[in-house]
Amino acid sequence: MKLAMKIIGWTFGALAALVVVVGIAQTLASERVEVVELHTLDEAGELQTTRLWIVDDEGFQYLRVGGDGSGWFSRIKANDTLDLTRNGETVTYTATMRPDKSETINKLMNEKYTWGDDFIQALVGGRDGSIAIELHPVT
Repeated sequence: MKLAMKIIGWTFGALAALVVVVGIAQTLASERVEVVELHTLDEAGELQTTRLWIVDDEGFQYLRVGGDGSGWFSRIKANDTLDLTRNGETVTYTATMRPDKSETINKLMNEKYTWGDDFIQALVGGRDGSIAIELHPVT
């Protein structure tokens, strides 16, 4: 009985340590290269800020969402505009879904974010179905 309790204790301890290590690795992978802040409004009109990766291609800035979507992506689709803070400057944009550019944006994200992109990809199960989101400044 005592041995069984020790084994159970060690097992739970090891699992807890693994969760902490994966959490730290995810934070390091996500935050070590450029991260922007996306500002959107939720259904109640409350401001929501989401930290995301961004790349540039052919004069536009791009975000990427996984094929299964996310809360921030739903908020972009529900509103006409969004605000994005990059390098301390906040600009208002409209967003255009560009699934035709997803392969290019996935490649650029991987080049920019290197092992961090690979790590996150392993956690979420790949980039199949991801959507590139092209940002257009509102003038």
